[in-house]
Amino acid sequence: MMHTFVSLFKNKEIRKKILFTLAMLLIYRIGSAIPVPGVDSAKLSAQIADNSILSMMNLLGGGAFERMSVFALGVTPYITSSIIIQLLSMDVVPALTEMAKSGQTGRTQMDRITRYLAVVLAFVQAISMVYAFDRQYNILSTSGLSTYLFTATLLTAGTQFLIWLGDRISMFGIGNGISIIIFAGIVSNMPAQFVQVWNIFVGGAEAGAMFSGVLEFILYVILYLVIIVGVVIMETAVRKIPIQYTSSSNTRGNGDITYLPFKINSASVIPVIFASSIMTAPQIILSFFNQEAYQKLSSILSVQRPLGLIIYAVLTFLFTFFYTDLQVDPDKIAENLAKSGAYIPGIRPGVETKTYLRKVLNRITVLGATALTVIAVIPYLLPMVIKSLPSSVSLGGTGIIIVVGVAMETMSQLKGQLTQKQYHGFLN
Repeated sequence: MMHTFVSLFKNKEIRKKILFTLAMLLIYRIGSAIPVPGVDSAKLSAQIADNSILSMMNLLGGGAFERMSVFALGVTPYITSSIIIQLLSMDVVPALTEMAKSGQTGRTQMDRITRYLAVVLAFVQAISMVYAFDRQYNILSTSGLSTYLFTATLLTAGTQFLIWLGDRISMFGIGNGISIIIFAGIVSNMPAQFVQVWNIFVGGAEAGAMFSGVLEFILYVILYLVIIVGVVIMETAVRKIPIQYTSSSNTRGNGDITYLPFKINSASVIPVIFASSIMTAPQIILSFFNQEAYQKLSSILSVQRPLGLIIYAVLTFLFTFFYTDLQVDPDKIAENLAKSGAYIPGIRPGVETKTYLRKVLNRITVLGATALTVIAVIPYLLPMVIKSLPSSVSLGGTGIIIVVGVAMETMSQLKGQLTQKQYHGFLN
């Protein structure tokens, strides 16, 4: 690993990309510390500590949400817009489906539509959030339509600037820009959270209870590591299906077998985002019309309570199957295998191959959905077991999956670029 890092920094082009990415992230962190004028962030921060959903939004935004900075919305509207457009292109809207099949030109058009929709979603989310928070927590110094529109416009502009930063990173830096920004936001909060947990367990403890506090902190860190190891295993685990070719030119020996890899968790972190959105959408809508009903529903759907956590777990499990079905199409895979002259040993091409692939996909998705649900639920179970631990200090399973996934993807991309440069130098 150390040799890889040294090799990366020795390469001038890769070193420039790394430094450019760090410069863009520095701009992001500076912007996250600039508050929106006229907002009392202290009142909002106090409410976030007691609300698990708001705590997760703040965590994914690197603390920008509790400060109500210009980057408070983060890139969440763009992610939501991407998911919506992707779902609509799955034979729901014919025009989008045609774009998805039109190669690079179609993808460019879909990306433009995604960005336009992201602007709309960002403004709607911003004005809804500002209005609801002002009604409940009185966070604005002066309330009124003009103040709501001004604040919402600033938050929308901040989101669009972050999307632009992400594009710069993707073009001139390393990794996927949007993913890197989310990664940086989550990681930036981790040291402060560990310090907070240490202060809770050890800081205020008496001399006699200090040893037990240190043990609790060590157990907390161990649980972190266990979750990270679990995410790594889940992200890298695949079911390899052997593939053979009928063409003699493509025939491979026993030592060079071709495999069709099926990831255990093809849906990644999307089901968790879906589950959170489904649980928060009714609450946001009710906050505009009936505060009493909103309070009751928030109490029922709170993931800090057993019923809300069970609903959250069930939704995550079901959405894993739903999104996997959208992402992986066994029928299309079977058709592509037949067109390329490939087949699965012992399985007849055609209907039997489609049935076999769907059966394998369903079986491994059960494992993937179970693992994803457990990882997503554990951080919320921890404060229930350890009463002294507030929900705001637990890094959600969503955050860990994103951090590990982005780190692995970025390192893989860097190694690929390094290998490409080495081959290029060898050939020249």
